Formats: sequence, structure tokens, C-alpha cells
Amino acid sequence: MRKRMATPYLIWILLFTLVPLGMVVYYAFTAKEGGFTLQNLTNIPKYAPVFARSIWLALVATALCLVLAFPVAYRIARSTGNRQRTLLLLVMLPMWMNFLLCTRAWMTLLEDTGLINRFLGLIGLGPVHMINTQGAVILGMVYNYLPFMILPLYSVMVKIDRSVIEAARDLGADGIRVIGRIIIPLSMPGIISGITMVFVPSVSTFIISRWLGGSSNLLIGDLIEQQFIGSAYDPYAGSALALVLMVLMLIIMAIMNLFDSEDIEGAMI
Repeated sequence: MRKRMATPYLIWILLFTLVPLGMVVYYAFTAKEGGFTLQNLTNIPKYAPVFARSIWLALVATALCLVLAFPVAYRIARSTGNRQRTLLLLVMLPMWMNFLLCTRAWMTLLEDTGLINRFLGLIGLGPVHMINTQGAVILGMVYNYLPFMILPLYSVMVKIDRSVIEAARDLGADGIRVIGRIIIPLSMPGIISGITMVFVPSVSTFIISRWLGGSSNLLIGDLIEQQFIGSAYDPYAGSALALVLMVLMLIIMAIMNLFDSEDIEGAMI
């Protein structure tokens, strides 16, 4: 009975996951004229600067999300009742808005004639060029993916027994030691999950980099999109790039899961 109930799910996985992945692998190892080739993969090294830029910006955005999310998640976890539910609602509210609309709104704010520069002009500080920069790309990543860091941290922090923190304070631990020796170690599973949930979409994004970074801040997501849309249509090269990115993501997720497993085993001990 259970196997029959799982049939629709298995069909869905087959049609919309395995088949597309199989097509990506097929095109990645197929020449334009047909036949097997490794040429698509051997051309990948020339895109090394794009990969490096994508990874660097994703790392910076992930680090900023972690720094910003940690105190917010801790504050929500320590709240109770209606206050906790209200704070959670405020965190999730941006997730209910359309991703494209949020990113487009930042374009309006960051443009040379945008609202921020207009305000700076009123106080004699503008204009400041903010759009089409790496800083704008990082800002867009942090804004869009910050909730994906806060929620995993909160889900772990809310389970921390308050008596453990109180016992540490009774034994003379100050705030810094409580954070460094108790809260951070116990929150490590949430930290690992948050890093994975922010880094993976950040390194593969293309709308944020296209709208906020311009052509000078091309990321791997933009490069893959260009191979399937427009005059640079080359699904073979695009599939090779997508395959390499997918393998990179799998390696990163495997490393994160390894650390997560070690943290769980340490906590059980």
C-alpha cells in the first residue's frame, strides 16, 4: 500500500528531476555535430574567473547573513508568546513577496538617480554610484537569502535549554564565554544548515547579478543562462557548465553534511 502511495512521487521525480539531469549530462558530453566529446568540459577552465567571482561573492554574502542572522535568531528564540510569533512573522514576510519584485525594488533604490541618492543629495553627500557593483550584488543576496539563515538558526536555538545558560552564568561565565562555549556549539547544526541554504542559491543566482551587478559582474548563473537564451545559444556548453556547477554544489553539500554529522555525534557524546 505504501509503495503504491509513493508512485506519484516517484513519477514526479523521474519526469522532472532524473530526465532533465540526464539531458544535461547527455548534452555536456555531446558535440554540436553529434557524437561523444570532452571538448565542452575542457573549455570550462577559461571560465575560471567567473567561477571564482561567483564563489567569492557567495561566500561574502553567506558570511554577512550569518553575522546578521545569529543575534536575530537568538533574540527570537529567547522571546515568548506573541512577541516570538510576531518576530517570526516579520522574518518570513519578505519570503511571501515575489523574488523578482524585491530585486527590482533594490534597482530603484540603488540607481544613480534612485531614492537613496536623492536622499543623499538633500544632505550634500550624493550621488554615490551603487548600482552595477559587487556590493550591490552582495546586498541583493543578503536581502533575499537572510531569512534562510535566520530560520534554521532559530529552529535550533529555541531548543537550547535555558537552564544550561543559567548554569554557565552561575559558574561565572560572562556573555562572551556563554556565546562562544555554549550557544555557538549547540547551534552548530543550524549554522551548517543555514550556510548551505544561503550559499547554494547565492553561487548559482543570475537575476540578482544581472539586475544589480550589470555585465561587469557576470556570475556562473548568468553564464549558463546565456548559453540557452539569446544569440549565444549553445546548449552543449551550457550543459557542461551546469554539470560542473551541480558537481560543485554536491561536493559542498557533502562537506556540510559531514560537519553536521560530526556535530550531532559530538552532542550525543
